[in-house]
Amino acid sequence: MTQSIDRASTLTEQLVAWRRHLHMNPEVGFAEHQTAAYIESELRQMPGLVVSRPTQTSVLAVLKGQQAGRTVLLRADIDALPIHEENTFEFASQNAGVMHACGHDGHTAILLGVAKLLSERPEEVAGEIRMIFQHAEEVGPGGAEELVMDTPLMEGVDVVTGLHLNSSLPAGVVAVKPGAFMAAPDMLTLTIRGKGGHGAHPEQTVDPIAVGAQVVTNLQHVVSRNVAALDALVVSITLFQSGSTHNVIPDTALLQGTVRTFDAELRARAPQLIERVIKGVCDAHGATYELNYELGYRPLINTDWVAARLREIALETVGPELYQDAKPTMGGEDFSAYLQKAPGAYFNVGSASDAADSHWPHHHPRFTIDEASLETGVKMLHAAALNLGQLE
Repeated sequence: MTQSIDRASTLTEQLVAWRRHLHMNPEVGFAEHQTAAYIESELRQMPGLVVSRPTQTSVLAVLKGQQAGRTVLLRADIDALPIHEENTFEFASQNAGVMHACGHDGHTAILLGVAKLLSERPEEVAGEIRMIFQHAEEVGPGGAEELVMDTPLMEGVDVVTGLHLNSSLPAGVVAVKPGAFMAAPDMLTLTIRGKGGHGAHPEQTVDPIAVGAQVVTNLQHVVSRNVAALDALVVSITLFQSGSTHNVIPDTALLQGTVRTFDAELRARAPQLIERVIKGVCDAHGATYELNYELGYRPLINTDWVAARLREIALETVGPELYQDAKPTMGGEDFSAYLQKAPGAYFNVGSASDAADSHWPHHHPRFTIDEASLETGVKMLHAAALNLGQLE
């Protein structure tokens, strides 16, 4: 582990340079053409790596070690979000309406740093290290699903890991959790059809706004009265669109929302519970509805033994004073696709500090990271690659 700690500190300037270049030139999911080209160019300058493109906008680097061992997959996501950046630092996004608002620029810089360290000393490596710079984490059905289902990336992989920078944790902190870590982010789209008319004569109409408002209120009972208090389920209606002017009751209302849980059985039951409420309210008021319910990424369930190993690595790498047991989150992550094929675990590295003004939440137009967290990420992933590759 000491090797990971000492050598990561030599990369500070390079990590910052990589991250800032990526931050200035963000691209959204499935359109990361320049991002992928930049990553490939940087990797091809590192000795001993076999570099390829599993898809048009993802990049894979493979290093075969000089000792027998496991095949370990390390993952970083590379896409940005369709958000207009409000930061004013000199490396702010140069692509209007697109920014790295979730730390993927940092993830990519970290994995480039790990690739550099591994390539310089292949004699330390046991087995095979695959490093996937994955496209389209933010865009369903997700780049991970495409890589898992349509490419040979996971063939022979024994264990997989990756990290996410987290602006709710202090910079330098590492947080690991076995078991359920991130939720399945499912989505519903609901169209309520009523009967429009004059706002002065609501008795002649079936008001889809009034019906929709009752649907929103009653959907809260799905959680509070249909699910055990110790079972985690979130139902949030996040979009409500209807009407065009002050004196016309419209014909339709459009609602969208997200449904999130860790539990497979509850996830399967949620659509029926939700539709029962929608149907009851609409029937009671003479409205009709169309419901489209889309399953998102699977819940991210960390493999216990891999999480335990990462905890040991963190305690040795950053020390007990900077280690935390991670808390589960209702956020979703397509890293879960890799866990359908191999054991693995996903973990957090803190990126918040007052000095960097980096406490802003993820997906906020002011989001940024304390760049000191990049070195912590390299230490952890480099140590994980070496440790997880070792045969028992």
